[in-house]
Amino acid sequence: MNVDLLLIDPQKDFCNSDGALFVPGAEEDSVRLAAMIDRIGPKLNDIHVTLDTHHAFDVAHPCFWANSQGEHPDPFTIVTPEDVDNGVWFCAIPNARSRAKDYIHALQDGKRYPHMIWPPHCLIGTPGACVTESIREALAKWEASAPGMFVDYVSKGSNLWSEHFSAVMAEVPDPDDNSTQLNTTLIQTLQEVDLIAISGQALSHCVANTVRDIADNFGEENVKKFVLLTDTTSNVPLCEAMGEQFVKDMTARGMQTALSTDFLA
Repeated sequence: MNVDLLLIDPQKDFCNSDGALFVPGAEEDSVRLAAMIDRIGPKLNDIHVTLDTHHAFDVAHPCFWANSQGEHPDPFTIVTPEDVDNGVWFCAIPNARSRAKDYIHALQDGKRYPHMIWPPHCLIGTPGACVTESIREALAKWEASAPGMFVDYVSKGSNLWSEHFSAVMAEVPDPDDNSTQLNTTLIQTLQEVDLIAISGQALSHCVANTVRDIADNFGEENVKKFVLLTDTTSNVPLCEAMGEQFVKDMTARGMQTALSTDFLA
Protein backbone atom coordinates (compact mmCIF):
# COMPACT_ATOMS: atom_id res chain seq x y z
CA MET A 1 0.00 0.00 0.00
CA ASN A 2 1.33 3.42 -0.97
CA VAL A 3 1.04 5.90 1.93
CA ASP A 4 1.86 9.62 1.70
CA LEU A 5 2.07 12.21 4.45
CA LEU A 6 0.73 15.69 3.67
CA LEU A 7 2.17 18.06 6.26
CA ILE A 8 0.85 21.62 6.24
CA ASP A 9 3.08 24.54 7.32
CA PRO A 10 5.09 22.97 10.19
CA GLN A 11 7.07 26.19 10.59
CA LYS A 12 8.58 27.90 13.61
CA ASP A 13 6.31 30.94 13.43
CA PHE A 14 3.33 28.61 13.96
CA CYS A 15 4.86 25.80 16.00
CA ASN A 16 7.24 27.52 18.45
CA SER A 17 5.97 29.42 21.47
CA ASP A 18 8.04 32.47 20.48
CA GLY A 19 6.77 32.35 16.88
CA ALA A 20 5.12 35.36 15.27
CA LEU A 21 1.81 33.52 14.89
CA PHE A 22 2.09 30.72 17.45
CA VAL A 23 -0.77 28.22 17.47
CA PRO A 24 -1.25 27.00 21.07
CA GLY A 25 -0.74 23.24 21.17
CA ALA A 26 1.46 23.18 18.08
CA GLU A 27 4.68 22.45 19.99
CA GLU A 28 3.22 19.26 21.42
CA ASP A 29 1.61 18.43 18.06
CA SER A 30 5.04 18.63 16.42
CA VAL A 31 6.67 16.30 18.93
CA ARG A 32 3.93 13.71 18.45
CA LEU A 33 4.14 13.98 14.66
CA ALA A 34 7.93 13.64 14.68
CA ALA A 35 7.60 10.48 16.78
CA MET A 36 5.13 9.05 14.26
CA ILE A 37 7.42 9.82 11.31
CA ASP A 38 10.26 8.05 13.12
CA ARG A 39 7.99 5.07 13.84
CA ILE A 40 6.43 4.57 10.41
CA GLY A 41 9.08 6.12 8.17
CA PRO A 42 9.74 2.93 6.16
CA LYS A 43 6.01 2.70 5.39
CA LEU A 44 5.81 6.21 3.91
CA ASN A 45 6.00 6.37 0.15
CA ASP A 46 6.39 10.16 0.09
CA ILE A 47 6.19 13.22 2.35
CA HIS A 48 4.81 16.52 1.06
CA VAL A 49 5.52 19.56 3.24
CA THR A 50 3.90 22.90 2.48
CA LEU A 51 5.62 26.13 3.52
CA ASP A 52 3.88 29.43 4.14
CA THR A 53 6.11 32.03 2.46
CA HIS A 54 5.43 35.75 2.69
CA HIS A 55 6.86 39.16 1.92
CA ALA A 56 6.59 41.78 4.67
CA PHE A 57 4.21 43.79 2.46
CA ASP A 58 1.38 41.32 2.05
CA VAL A 59 -2.38 41.65 1.74
CA ALA A 60 -2.80 39.89 5.10
CA HIS A 61 -0.25 42.01 7.01
CA PRO A 62 -1.03 45.34 8.71
CA CYS A 63 1.29 47.52 6.57
CA PHE A 64 -0.72 46.70 3.42
CA TRP A 65 -3.76 48.58 4.76
CA ALA A 66 -4.26 52.10 6.10
CA ASN A 67 -7.06 54.45 7.15
CA SER A 68 -7.49 58.18 6.54
CA GLN A 69 -5.28 58.94 9.57
CA GLY A 70 -2.45 56.81 8.16
CA GLU A 71 -2.96 54.14 10.82
CA HIS A 72 -2.65 50.42 10.08
CA PRO A 73 -5.10 47.77 11.34
CA ASP A 74 -4.14 45.72 14.35
CA PRO A 75 -3.49 42.00 13.87
CA PHE A 76 -6.69 39.92 13.90
CA THR A 77 -8.77 42.78 12.49
CA ILE A 78 -11.37 41.61 9.96
CA VAL A 79 -11.50 43.74 6.80
CA THR A 80 -14.98 43.50 5.28
CA PRO A 81 -16.37 44.49 1.88
CA GLU A 82 -18.27 47.28 3.67
CA ASP A 83 -14.98 48.55 5.14
CA VAL A 84 -13.30 48.92 1.75
CA ASP A 85 -16.44 50.34 0.12
CA ASN A 86 -16.72 53.01 2.82
CA GLY A 87 -13.01 53.83 2.99
CA VAL A 88 -12.51 52.49 6.51
CA TRP A 89 -9.48 50.60 5.20
CA PHE A 90 -7.73 50.95 1.85
CA CYS A 91 -4.48 49.74 0.30
CA ALA A 92 -1.45 51.77 1.37
CA ILE A 93 -0.39 51.92 -2.31
CA PRO A 94 -2.73 54.55 -3.82
CA ASN A 95 -2.81 53.11 -7.34
CA ALA A 96 -3.62 49.62 -6.01
CA ARG A 97 -6.70 50.53 -3.99
CA SER A 98 -9.15 49.35 -6.62
CA ARG A 99 -7.39 45.99 -6.85
CA ALA A 100 -7.43 45.57 -3.07
CA LYS A 101 -11.14 46.41 -2.93
CA ASP A 102 -11.87 43.88 -5.69
CA TYR A 103 -9.95 41.25 -3.72
CA ILE A 104 -12.04 41.66 -0.59
CA HIS A 105 -15.23 41.37 -2.62
CA ALA A 106 -13.87 38.32 -4.49
CA LEU A 107 -13.34 36.54 -1.17
CA GLN A 108 -16.99 37.06 -0.29
CA ASP A 109 -18.21 36.12 -3.77
CA GLY A 110 -16.11 32.92 -3.70
CA LYS A 111 -17.36 32.00 -0.21
CA ARG A 112 -13.80 32.03 1.15
CA TYR A 113 -12.94 33.07 4.70
CA PRO A 114 -13.46 36.75 5.65
CA HIS A 115 -10.19 38.66 5.33
CA MET A 116 -8.22 38.66 8.59
CA ILE A 117 -5.09 40.68 9.25
CA TRP A 118 -2.28 38.58 10.75
CA PRO A 119 0.96 39.52 12.48
CA PRO A 120 3.73 39.44 9.84
CA HIS A 121 4.83 35.80 9.76
CA CYS A 122 6.85 33.26 7.78
CA LEU A 123 8.76 36.11 6.14
CA ILE A 124 11.12 34.97 3.39
CA GLY A 125 14.63 34.42 4.72
CA THR A 126 13.73 34.60 8.41
CA PRO A 127 14.07 31.83 11.03
CA GLY A 128 10.29 31.80 11.54
CA ALA A 129 9.80 30.46 8.02
CA CYS A 130 11.91 27.36 8.75
CA VAL A 131 10.50 23.97 9.69
CA THR A 132 10.33 23.53 13.46
CA GLU A 133 13.25 21.56 14.84
CA SER A 134 11.56 18.36 16.05
CA ILE A 135 9.91 17.80 12.68
CA ARG A 136 12.98 18.91 10.72
CA GLU A 137 15.05 16.24 12.48
CA ALA A 138 12.45 13.56 11.73
CA LEU A 139 12.30 14.58 8.07
CA ALA A 140 16.10 14.47 7.84
CA LYS A 141 16.14 10.94 9.26
CA TRP A 142 13.50 9.86 6.75
CA GLU A 143 15.48 11.32 3.83
CA ALA A 144 18.60 9.53 5.04
CA SER A 145 16.82 6.19 5.38
CA ALA A 146 17.20 5.22 1.73
CA PRO A 147 19.08 6.47 -1.35
CA GLY A 148 17.07 8.96 -3.37
CA MET A 149 14.48 9.74 -0.70
CA PHE A 150 13.60 13.43 -0.47
CA VAL A 151 10.83 15.54 1.01
CA ASP A 152 8.59 17.29 -1.53
CA TYR A 153 8.50 20.90 -0.32
CA VAL A 154 5.66 23.03 -1.69
CA SER A 155 5.96 26.80 -1.27
CA LYS A 156 2.87 29.01 -1.12
CA GLY A 157 1.98 32.58 -0.22
CA SER A 158 4.66 34.71 -1.88
CA ASN A 159 2.10 36.53 -4.03
CA LEU A 160 1.38 39.66 -2.01
CA TRP A 161 -2.08 40.24 -3.56
CA SER A 162 -3.83 37.15 -2.19
CA GLU A 163 -3.99 35.14 1.01
CA HIS A 164 -2.90 31.55 0.42
CA PHE A 165 -4.26 29.34 3.20
CA SER A 166 -4.68 26.34 0.94
CA ALA A 167 -1.58 24.53 -0.27
CA VAL A 168 -3.13 23.95 -3.67
CA MET A 169 -4.73 27.29 -4.54
CA ALA A 170 -4.66 30.93 -3.43
CA GLU A 171 -7.85 32.34 -1.94
CA VAL A 172 -8.22 34.46 -5.08
CA PRO A 173 -5.94 33.14 -7.86
CA ASP A 174 -3.94 35.77 -9.74
CA PRO A 175 -4.18 35.16 -13.50
CA ASP A 176 -0.64 36.52 -13.92
CA ASP A 177 0.94 34.20 -11.34
CA ASN A 178 0.95 30.44 -11.85
CA SER A 179 1.90 29.85 -8.21
CA THR A 180 -1.58 30.99 -7.19
CA GLN A 181 -3.43 28.69 -9.58
CA LEU A 182 -4.70 25.22 -8.75
CA ASN A 183 -1.72 22.93 -8.08
CA THR A 184 -2.85 20.06 -10.28
CA THR A 185 0.55 18.35 -10.01
CA LEU A 186 0.21 17.81 -6.26
CA ILE A 187 -3.43 16.79 -6.56
CA GLN A 188 -2.67 14.24 -9.27
CA THR A 189 0.23 12.85 -7.24
CA LEU A 190 -2.05 12.32 -4.24
CA GLN A 191 -4.72 10.68 -6.41
CA GLU A 192 -2.28 7.88 -7.21
CA VAL A 193 -1.65 6.79 -3.61
CA ASP A 194 -3.77 4.58 -1.37
CA LEU A 195 -3.74 6.56 1.88
CA ILE A 196 -2.91 10.18 2.77
CA ALA A 197 -2.09 11.10 6.36
CA ILE A 198 -2.78 14.79 7.06
CA SER A 199 -1.23 16.98 9.72
CA GLY A 200 0.00 20.52 10.29
CA GLN A 201 -1.01 24.00 11.35
CA ALA A 202 -3.45 25.40 11.75
CA LEU A 203 -6.43 23.05 11.62
CA SER A 204 -8.92 25.92 11.37
CA HIS A 205 -7.19 27.59 8.44
CA CYS A 206 -4.43 26.13 6.27
CA VAL A 207 -5.19 22.46 7.00
CA ALA A 208 -8.92 22.95 6.50
CA ASN A 209 -8.63 24.90 3.27
CA THR A 210 -5.98 22.61 1.80
CA VAL A 211 -8.07 19.49 2.38
CA ARG A 212 -11.28 21.11 1.14
CA ASP A 213 -9.63 22.37 -2.05
CA ILE A 214 -8.01 19.02 -2.79
CA ALA A 215 -11.27 17.18 -2.10
CA ASP A 216 -13.24 19.51 -4.37
CA ASN A 217 -10.86 18.68 -7.24
CA PHE A 218 -10.19 15.06 -6.27
CA GLY A 219 -13.34 13.10 -6.96
CA GLU A 220 -15.49 12.07 -4.01
CA GLU A 221 -14.32 8.46 -4.21
CA ASN A 222 -10.82 9.63 -3.26
CA VAL A 223 -11.82 11.57 -0.13
CA LYS A 224 -11.81 8.33 1.88
CA LYS A 225 -8.03 8.23 1.38
CA PHE A 226 -7.63 11.15 3.78
CA VAL A 227 -6.71 10.34 7.39
CA LEU A 228 -6.57 13.40 9.65
CA LEU A 229 -4.14 12.90 12.52
CA THR A 230 -6.19 14.64 15.18
CA ASP A 231 -3.51 14.85 17.86
CA THR A 232 -0.99 16.64 15.61
CA THR A 233 -2.94 19.74 14.58
CA SER A 234 -4.50 22.63 16.50
CA ASN A 235 -6.75 25.62 15.86
CA VAL A 236 -6.01 29.33 15.81
CA PRO A 237 -7.38 30.65 19.13
CA LEU A 238 -11.04 31.73 18.95
CA CYS A 239 -11.37 29.83 15.65
CA GLU A 240 -12.06 26.43 17.18
CA ALA A 241 -15.56 26.32 15.67
CA MET A 242 -14.06 26.64 12.19
CA GLY A 243 -11.82 23.64 12.81
CA GLU A 244 -14.68 21.63 14.25
CA GLN A 245 -16.89 22.44 11.27
CA PHE A 246 -14.14 21.38 8.87
CA VAL A 247 -13.77 17.99 10.57
CA LYS A 248 -17.54 17.52 10.65
CA ASP A 249 -17.93 18.41 6.96
CA MET A 250 -15.06 16.27 5.74
CA THR A 251 -15.82 13.19 7.81
CA ALA A 252 -19.33 13.36 6.36
CA ARG A 253 -17.67 13.19 2.92
CA GLY A 254 -15.57 10.16 3.91
CA MET A 255 -12.41 11.53 5.53
CA GLN A 256 -11.03 9.26 8.26
CA THR A 257 -9.48 10.36 11.56
CA ALA A 258 -6.84 8.71 13.74
CA LEU A 259 -4.37 9.38 16.51
CA SER A 260 -0.75 9.54 15.43
CA THR A 261 0.05 6.70 17.85
CA ASP A 262 -2.52 4.47 16.16
CA PHE A 263 -1.87 5.27 12.52
CA LEU A 264 -0.35 2.22 10.77
CA ALA A 265 0.33 0.65 14.17
